[in-house]
This record gives sequence, structure tokens and C-alpha cells, in this order.
Amino acid sequence: MSVLKSIRSQIVPIHPEGYIFIAISVFLAMFLGWLWSPLGWVGAILSFWCITFFRDPPRVTPLRDGLVVAPADGIVSSIGFFVPPPELGLGDQPLQRISIFMSVFNCHVNRAPISGRISRLAYKPGLFLSADMDKASEDNERSGMVLETSAGQFGVVQIAGLVARRIVSFVHEGDRLNVGDRFGLIRFGSRVDVYMPGTVRPQVGLGTKAVAGETILADLNSEEVARSFKVG
Repeated sequence: MSVLKSIRSQIVPIHPEGYIFIAISVFLAMFLGWLWSPLGWVGAILSFWCITFFRDPPRVTPLRDGLVVAPADGIVSSIGFFVPPPELGLGDQPLQRISIFMSVFNCHVNRAPISGRISRLAYKPGLFLSADMDKASEDNERSGMVLETSAGQFGVVQIAGLVARRIVSFVHEGDRLNVGDRFGLIRFGSRVDVYMPGTVRPQVGLGTKAVAGETILADLNSEEVARSFKVG
């Protein structure tokens, strides 16, 4: 039993959303291999990528009032003040926004950046520009939610990218989310924006590698001056 438990602990869980895609990719690999063995190896590589794409590893989320954690795995691609999407109902004044770009090699299960109640869910169809472009926040297909927290309203927006064609939500309006809870995923390659109330000093820099549910984006209770960063 201990050996079996040890083996299970080494296997990264797969999100159920990916089962059908993994099954199709495995069948395709077998079919290609039947046609011509080199094609079978190509199919096997694609199957392995599909499995890793839908991985859903456990995360260790820091717990303290005021901490805002990354909602997605990826690279911090934008930090600054931007007007939130109108469908969120957060007003027309710029809010602090941190954007995280997910490549097709990142885990795509998204997690709540802070605890709160979902007061609004809003979907907007649009284009499929590269998600690392600033215009993607305005023009691309997106799904947003507003979290009501003790610190104010937070906006979290999932943005489809150049390859992404499906935004999947696991939640409904009125649901209560705890920081680090899973709320959705995007297939395949995309971006997540977090809009924060007030004057927030980000604790990450451009190019920071973020881990969903673990990397601290901001501390609302901190009086620390804005951090500086270097690339080494």
C-alpha cells in the first residue's frame, strides 16, 4: 500500500476537462503508427503534450488577509493602470492590472487570486489575436468575473489567444471562492488579467515567472515601496 501511495504521489493529476482530448490524441497516435511508424512517434509526442497541457498539480497557496496570488501559470507580461472591460461594471477609471501570459506549455487551470464572492460573470465574443498583445484585452474573446472582497472589487478576465478557442468556467454567480480555488481553464494558450482596487504596489516585475495559486502578485496590507527588479 505504501508503494502504491508513493507511485500515486509522483503522478501529476489530470483535469477531467482534458480526458476527451487525451483519448483522441492517443487514438490518433495509434492510427498514425499503424499507417507508418515514424508518424506514430509524432503522434506519441503530441499525446504527451496533450497530457501535460491538462495537468492539474496541487498548489501550496499562502494564506493571509491582503495577499493577491497569481491566477495562472505563465509570464507576467504587463503591469500598469488600465480601464477594465465595460462588461465587468467596474467603472471607467484605470485600475491596477497585472497580466499573465500562458504559453501552450503552461498548466492552464486558473485559480482565484483572492477570496471573495462572485458578483458578476460576463462573457464577450471577439477576435483571437496573440494574447501577449495589449490589444488582446480589448479585442479578444474573453470571460470575466468580479469578486466582492473585504478589500473591494477585483476583476479577473480570461482572454482567449491566437491558439485558444475555448474558455471553460467552473463557477456561477453567487459562488464563494477561496484564494487558490480553481475557477476555470482556457484551451490552448492564452492570458489572464487581474484588476485590483486602490493604489496597489505589485510585488512582481515584468517577465516574472508566475505559478497559479502560489506566486504573490501584491500585498494589499503592505506599506513597502515599489520594488525594483533586475534580469540576470
